[in-house]
Amino acid sequence: MSTNDPDCLFCKIIAGDIPSSKVYEDEQVYAFKDINPKAKVHVLVVPKVHYANVAELAEKDPALLAHVVQIAQKIADEQADGTFRLIFNTGRNAGQSVFHVHAHVLTGEVLPE
Repeated sequence: MSTNDPDCLFCKIIAGDIPSSKVYEDEQVYAFKDINPKAKVHVLVVPKVHYANVAELAEKDPALLAHVVQIAQKIADEQADGTFRLIFNTGRNAGQSVFHVHAHVLTGEVLPE
């Protein structure tokens, strides 16, 4: 864990070095629209502190993980009917392509199983 990684795509987005469509920001997290949405609402909630994956975040800072979930709920409440799917991909074989923990918030329609 470090506060940021100069080679990390999401650290660069959080720092404002790479543009994004910001949805929410506070002192702990930054949320922005996914560039390849899988639902009407597809937002990534990213802790500002760099953790590789959700397992590391849960071990090192469970309160921050809870905050990520609270912000996911806030986004779903504001942009849809309050229901949402929350996905964390952990590891390359599970589909993780950016190794900075991020929650995918998907909502706004009925999603296939």
